[in-house]
Amino acid sequence: MKIAVVGTGYVGLVSGTCFAETGIDVTCIDIDTNKIENLKKGIMPIYEPGLEELVLRNVEKKRLNFTTNLAEGIKDAEAVFIAVGTPPGEDGSADLKYVLAVAKAIGENLQNYLVVVTKSTVPVGTSEKVKMEVKQALDKRDCALDFDVASNPEFLKEGAAIDDFLKPDRIVVGIESSKAEDIMKKLYKPFLMNGHPLLFMDIRSSEMTKYAANSMLATKISFMNDVANLCELVGADVNMVRKGIGSDARIGTRFIYPGVGYGGSCFPKDVKALIRTAKEYGYDMRVLNAVEEVNDAQKEVLFDKVVKHFGHDLSGKTFAMWGLSFKPKTDDMREAPSLVIIDSILKAGGKVKAYDPVSMHEAEKTLGNSITYSKDEYEALIDADALLLVTEWPEFRSPNYVVMGKLMKSKVIFDGRNVYDIAEMKELGYDYHCIGIKTN
Repeated sequence: MKIAVVGTGYVGLVSGTCFAETGIDVTCIDIDTNKIENLKKGIMPIYEPGLEELVLRNVEKKRLNFTTNLAEGIKDAEAVFIAVGTPPGEDGSADLKYVLAVAKAIGENLQNYLVVVTKSTVPVGTSEKVKMEVKQALDKRDCALDFDVASNPEFLKEGAAIDDFLKPDRIVVGIESSKAEDIMKKLYKPFLMNGHPLLFMDIRSSEMTKYAANSMLATKISFMNDVANLCELVGADVNMVRKGIGSDARIGTRFIYPGVGYGGSCFPKDVKALIRTAKEYGYDMRVLNAVEEVNDAQKEVLFDKVVKHFGHDLSGKTFAMWGLSFKPKTDDMREAPSLVIIDSILKAGGKVKAYDPVSMHEAEKTLGNSITYSKDEYEALIDADALLLVTEWPEFRSPNYVVMGKLMKSKVIFDGRNVYDIAEMKELGYDYHCIGIKTN
């Protein structure tokens, strides 16, 4: 079986590579010549654990190919996946110009029946627009070739995308014909053999499923952060509360860890897009509006603790920051809480020395030379007035506290992920501040 994937960003590259890993003949297509040439050389455009190894193996086995030529890429393919970006507009709506441009190009180059599958996260009704673009392009060619559209939203977590794709909780496919269903069943047959559920539904429901899933997870995060803030005020321990509610199977333990807010390429964008979609239909998503409001405020919580400790004027103060990416195991800086915290510190006159295991190069694209980039976590601590833990990378969980105390100007820690033990910190002489627990 042969398929094509248009777009070699996070979703497209992971999807194409994982399909190839199951034995499918995959051609990944992108208009970025430099990116394609680098991929042919094994140079990855993104950081994702295990991805490079998988790409190299499948290129060597000739199951995975890269090209800038769409006509060549979709030739003899049974399905083509559209996996290009849908950046949010100023009003929060998803920008579909790249998706629809690909659909038009497919129509201009189509030579045989195939299923045009939307893999990008798109608003409800997008597949109908995709179908129209393909058909209009075919009409201009005076060509009556048959094709189908389908929707196959991705549910990949950055940092665990390979496992998520190869061992999915569920596979959601929106279709409108039995022929398209047969091809998608054939494509996902290797996954069905391992018992992973393949859920077929109408296209609009599949498009909504993606937004609803991410918005539900974002809601859990914001709810827990709201509870954490209240815990501090009333003297409760949010870690105990989290354990107490997480043991309820109806709630579960995932996405209820308090912190400094969510970020990344999915949750912020998808929540905004769903709110915007509702407005277009005259409906107000009241819960999601609150989710977004809480998340925006939560990104300021750690800085508020800094101000409470040091005062509003941070001139002459230097802050070490551990973690820049929005979550561990990724270099993604999009909507990262670290950016909000850094901006607030700099505006208050303070300086920032930061370290992140993989996202320093990405951070530099946004922050430039406004902060100092350290070679490791301990270098960032030298003469620092305080440490801000923003991203809970594993290597930050058990540091050498004695060495830390000797390097820092003052033993003050603002823990935005509740990684450290309060009693231990006090015993070691640290002035320790975390989320959802009153520590002083």
